[in-house]
Amino acid sequence: MHDTIVKEDFLYSAVAERFENQIEKNILKTGDKLMSLRALSKEQGISISTAYKAYIELENKGFIEARPKSGYFVRFSPSQFLNTPELPKPASGLVKVDVEEMLRIVYKTISKDGIVKLATATPSSELIPEAKLNKAMMEAIRRSPHSCTAYEDVQGNLTLRKQIAKYAFNWNGNITPDDVVTSQGCMEALGFCLKAVTQPGDTVAMESPTYFGIFNVMISLGLKVLEIPIDAETGVNIEYLESALQSNTVKACLFVPNFGNPSGGLMPDHRKKQLVELLATHKIPLIEDDIYGEMYFGKTRPKTCKSYDKEGMVMLCSSISKTIAPGYRVGWCIPGKFMDKIISIKLNSTVSSATPTQAAVGLFFETGRYDLHMRKMRKSLHTQCLRYTQAISDYFPKDTKVSRPQGGYVLWIEMNPHVNAFELFEKALKENISVAPGQIFSTDARFTNYIRISFGAPYSDSIDKSLKKLGKLVESLSRF
Repeated sequence: MHDTIVKEDFLYSAVAERFENQIEKNILKTGDKLMSLRALSKEQGISISTAYKAYIELENKGFIEARPKSGYFVRFSPSQFLNTPELPKPASGLVKVDVEEMLRIVYKTISKDGIVKLATATPSSELIPEAKLNKAMMEAIRRSPHSCTAYEDVQGNLTLRKQIAKYAFNWNGNITPDDVVTSQGCMEALGFCLKAVTQPGDTVAMESPTYFGIFNVMISLGLKVLEIPIDAETGVNIEYLESALQSNTVKACLFVPNFGNPSGGLMPDHRKKQLVELLATHKIPLIEDDIYGEMYFGKTRPKTCKSYDKEGMVMLCSSISKTIAPGYRVGWCIPGKFMDKIISIKLNSTVSSATPTQAAVGLFFETGRYDLHMRKMRKSLHTQCLRYTQAISDYFPKDTKVSRPQGGYVLWIEMNPHVNAFELFEKALKENISVAPGQIFSTDARFTNYIRISFGAPYSDSIDKSLKKLGKLVESLSRF
């Protein structure tokens, strides 16, 4: 029975994918009528039920629409999408991080009740496997000799570390459980790594734009930032970095090669290799934030920079905050040659990570529930990305530019130069809509006409109305 269901899922997904490719290549154009279910069934040698499921999948993604008594028609093609954003280069030289006030305002308001939260790059409750996580938690407590009340090993729960090592195979990693240190989320792991390789006053190269939460870590550690521009589709500008290293003393780099936040850019694997080799030549550690690496829309997981690390100079950090449970605060780092320093820092900081949540997550991985959950989640996120992008294309002014991420949670949107993103943020908040203004993604607030929108929540009437309202606000601000 199970084999039959798997085979049928494979069939309808394969058929849907062929249609999707034809639509993306403009072989099938907007308004074209698709063959009937009966004709598709006969041509492909599949059941009418499988043909129907293929069309439903395309309809859910927004590619086609059913018209009463007429059949199925192509609704839109990605070729209709707006242009991708242009990313201005940062000012030359070092910058002291100073975005605290704006961040405080944004943090204070984006999570209020009753607000359509387009600002938070986290999975909505509909995407979180709560019931299965609850079962894993209860089972983990039952299995534990002390009901998970004792301190965990400083490196972290062994079952969890074994699973992290096992899943590293997907990005071509060759690690053991002894190579892993757990943490309270990815942010703590990044903080550990920065402390291990820098001192207050040191300079860290970071991509620009980048996630605003990183700035808080930089502020707390007294670090300076050298901003490196990125391409919205291919990630860090390695040539710019290479040139900057000639005139700046950089103690570490912190990049997000897979589906960076907010750009959504994916650095091609050959560029990751190039980056690792460049930094190895200069003996500069690379802190790699791979928190979005599992949220890919393609067939295979993208590799990491750690995949190409021969010297132990790449410190990979990640967590389950974007995949199964933000509130569990389970993260980890694979620190390479800096392992002893990380262990020492963790001992002086938190001693050990929370025992129950680590045990539950380790069991969730071990039982295969994680694989099943992620297959479903990737599909949902890809569909949501397409629906949000289409709505923005329909509702926002035609001079709007939108990123085309191949994974992750967010869309990076460039608006008319007259639009002030923070003013838009304030006006949207009055309409009970939260967006992330572009100014908070750089040290000099230069992304004044950009916003980040998350597609972490399933598309709904509420989301549709909010994006429509937002589009009108952008239009009104574009006129001045």
